[in-house]
Amino acid sequence: MDESELRALFDDRSEAMRQKDIERVMALYAPDVVYFDLVPPLRYTGAAALRARFLDWFGRWSSAIGQEVRDVNVSASGHVAAAFMLIRTSGTLKTGEEIGYWVRVSNGCRRSDRGWLITHEHVSLPVDIKSRSAVTDLVP
Repeated sequence: MDESELRALFDDRSEAMRQKDIERVMALYAPDVVYFDLVPPLRYTGAAALRARFLDWFGRWSSAIGQEVRDVNVSASGHVAAAFMLIRTSGTLKTGEEIGYWVRVSNGCRRSDRGWLITHEHVSLPVDIKSRSAVTDLVP
């Protein structure tokens, strides 16, 4: 049951991201969330900081934000869970640029009186060490 509930949580996150629905997105995260993103700073701490980050990101897209989720792995015990997956983000930026890239996502979750909430999220891209550049053209 826990695994199916957590998979539903991640599906809901992807749909809320796709629609750029900030209220729906934020309802999935714990108030004390710690978020490691692709962009600075090193971490976003708390719901207010994460809300501001997501609103900035949503504002950069002219299209819906494509979210293709693959290879979800969930491990849960009691009131805590960990998960990792690949997510392809795609769409059109306000600059007119069409983009699509895969990221690696790890989540820590805890069960609350509201159900499962994301307490930690880490989003990353592989880096080519020689060029010191993110690698955005890999495909699973």
